[in-house]
Amino acid sequence: MTQNHTFSLLSYIRRDKANKDSLAPVYLRITLDGKRAEISTKTFVDPLKWNAAKGRLKSAFQDSKRLNQTIETFEHRAREVYNRLIEKGKILSADDIKDELLGSVHKQRTLVLSFSEYLAEMEARVTIDFSIGTIKNWRVTLGHLKEFLVKKYSRPDIAFKELDENFLREFDSYARRNWGCGTNAVIKHIQRIRKIVTKAISKNWLDKDPFIAFATTAEKTHRTFLTPIELDAIEKKIFELDRLEKVKDIFIFSCYTGLAYVDVEKLTTDNLVVGIDSKKWIYTFREKTNEKSNIPLLPKALQIIEKYKNDSQSSNRGKLLPVISNIKTNAYLKEIADVCGIKKNLTFHMARHTFATTITLTNGVPIETVSNMLGHSKITTTQIYAKVLENKVSVDMDILERKLSRL
Repeated sequence: MTQNHTFSLLSYIRRDKANKDSLAPVYLRITLDGKRAEISTKTFVDPLKWNAAKGRLKSAFQDSKRLNQTIETFEHRAREVYNRLIEKGKILSADDIKDELLGSVHKQRTLVLSFSEYLAEMEARVTIDFSIGTIKNWRVTLGHLKEFLVKKYSRPDIAFKELDENFLREFDSYARRNWGCGTNAVIKHIQRIRKIVTKAISKNWLDKDPFIAFATTAEKTHRTFLTPIELDAIEKKIFELDRLEKVKDIFIFSCYTGLAYVDVEKLTTDNLVVGIDSKKWIYTFREKTNEKSNIPLLPKALQIIEKYKNDSQSSNRGKLLPVISNIKTNAYLKEIADVCGIKKNLTFHMARHTFATTITLTNGVPIETVSNMLGHSKITTTQIYAKVLENKVSVDMDILERKLSRL
């Protein structure tokens, strides 16, 4: 038997709950058979612009249309819940509608909120499961995502159910045009977004992958390194400016150890140990991969450590070397390159490439040993360096030519 109910909705503002900007929250009053239940729409408006009779903002003001649509959408959801419960014969009270409405609202999970929640989980496990560098990269992606949504969609967040292939295409285009991202940088940002979407699918917030048709191909990266002549030019240059001299020395230290900037920056005297050969080594773990990286120190690296053992800048911070910020380091390296006549785009990471190529592989150090010192988790990563060594290719071919000539 069908029951007859009296049902009505009223949107109104709560002036007593106005926020610090004097904006009042809009509430929805659900009345069923004379009983009321109230629920916040999470929308705030200027009380002076509110039309109480219509339960809407006055149309003459900016943003009125957008805010009124939000309120109307909320009311529409409430009516849908009421009709659905009526059809199922489950309706009992206004509170039942409120509870069901809250449930349906909560199911409207959004991308930025979920991304932020996952990032918070990562931050809670920093140095345990995630490196500081990884956290930083995720923060950058989140910042870019927020900017993109505001600029392209005029909103701070987007529901998972609204995502589609075109969303990523627009993000890809925006990233290249506005942030100067290359293909590989864009792919990294998109991979992080897709990870959040995959989690949404696993939690049944989404039925299927909205990005399944979107595909990108990473560009091959080129490992640029210094030749022996270029490295020698930097080593022999003495700078009168203390800031340039220190950056030069730390760069050279990395050229002879293969350590990345973040790994050099965190070194302390505790990382300086005597190895099984009774010589000094650096024992550390890579920040990026947490892979072990044990490096026997070559004479030039030892000289630099000795040079700065009493340096106040490093000793006051408990560090092995006086490393400044990555941004300033790379800026000063541009000056050093100009003075030394280096035409390449000199960055700190080039020191790591130089260690792998000019210092070790070119001089016959086995690739397995180089891979171990670099802290690579896979030897295929180290093999990338071997591929760019034209000098080694030439030597190998000479050996082959001599062998063939004896046949």
